[in-house]
Amino acid sequence: MSIVTTETTERVLAPLEAALPELEALYVDLHRHPELAFTETRTAAELARRLTEDGFEVHTGIGRTGVVGVLRNGEGPTVLLRADIDALPVEEQTGLSYASTARGVDSEGRDVPLMHACGHDMHATWLSGAAHLLAASREQWSGTLLALFQPGEEAGDGAAGMVRDGLFDRVGRPDVVFGQHIVPGPAGWVLTRPGVIMAATDTLRITLHGRGGHGSRPETTVDPAVLAASVVLKLQTIVSREIAATEPAVVTVGSMHVGTAANVIADHAVLEVNTRAFDDAVLLRLRKAIERIVNGEAAAAGAPQPPTVEVVASYPVTANDAAVSDELTEVFRGHFGAEATMPAPLVTGSEDFSEFGRAAGVPSVFWLVGGFDAQQVITAMTEGRFETDVPSNHSSKFAPVLHPTLRTGVETLVVAALSRFARPGVAEGR
Repeated sequence: MSIVTTETTERVLAPLEAALPELEALYVDLHRHPELAFTETRTAAELARRLTEDGFEVHTGIGRTGVVGVLRNGEGPTVLLRADIDALPVEEQTGLSYASTARGVDSEGRDVPLMHACGHDMHATWLSGAAHLLAASREQWSGTLLALFQPGEEAGDGAAGMVRDGLFDRVGRPDVVFGQHIVPGPAGWVLTRPGVIMAATDTLRITLHGRGGHGSRPETTVDPAVLAASVVLKLQTIVSREIAATEPAVVTVGSMHVGTAANVIADHAVLEVNTRAFDDAVLLRLRKAIERIVNGEAAAAGAPQPPTVEVVASYPVTANDAAVSDELTEVFRGHFGAEATMPAPLVTGSEDFSEFGRAAGVPSVFWLVGGFDAQQVITAMTEGRFETDVPSNHSSKFAPVLHPTLRTGVETLVVAALSRFARPGVAEGR
């Protein structure tokens, strides 16, 4: 643990109130100008500009559009703070005065609406604000700060892509990695959990090969629509019959495309399947079971060739270092109060944040920050209407309240960083 004091934290955070209008303006700007995974050029340029103004050594283009600011401030630990910056192909329906009307081109070449429906605009604003405050108070702490803005989280390869592109060779290896995510909980709440906090997930694209022909002569074909229907039903038995009831798992067929006309039997069908589990070994079992089933069903149907199974995206389990997480939870309780520092539930959503800690071989901790009107959320929870009344991440109606959400997320990052840094002139561990 750090020897930076509570008084130090208060001094570092003192300018935050005056900085909130500028942070709100940044958030609104990012929200109005969302960009899809690996196309975040405008976003990256603005965040890099702000880091440069704050005196960071700035590295751009890591993993295509990633940005890292390095602030070396004497002897002490190196702390990496991470925020993701990409948006989603969602048409915004929040009714906000600053709602996005932007459009872009997705990886398949389709024109799509764009929205920050997962809160990455808030994540980027939080980190920009925290970096500014820590840079402005160098005399209060000692160590090295890495402010990392990651592209492509929604694509599943953003973190790994930055690592492959020589991230740690360029900016140095951290001693600890911290990150956070906005959730539809009460604004002002901070939610922590030691160990596993978010699920691992695979997205698979399965192509089932048939033999096409005329709808009037099905006997001359191998109908991929019928084959796809059999596969979809059979996949539902994996969780119920192959995974123990004590091991949570999900298999979802989210997309199925076959054929173009009622009287034409197509020659192939494409399924997109999503799997989730809280254990990487369980996730691997799901993948192997899917491969076995699709190959078996194809063989039974007399398919002219085996199916093609492609892993489109894969996220590891997000698992927090238990000791560092427990220490940080106590620091958060001391700063925010026990009534606002809550245990986080297991989240079936997924993140690629853990790639950084794994690649560096250092502890990492990821926590959640509430971002919705507290009374609205608590009322919905107590009346059993949370799922219907409070929009979730990825919803077209996902609209965090700006205050106190902006303040809370900046404070969590500052407090977390200071919990590891040393006092000026005093090396960690002495």
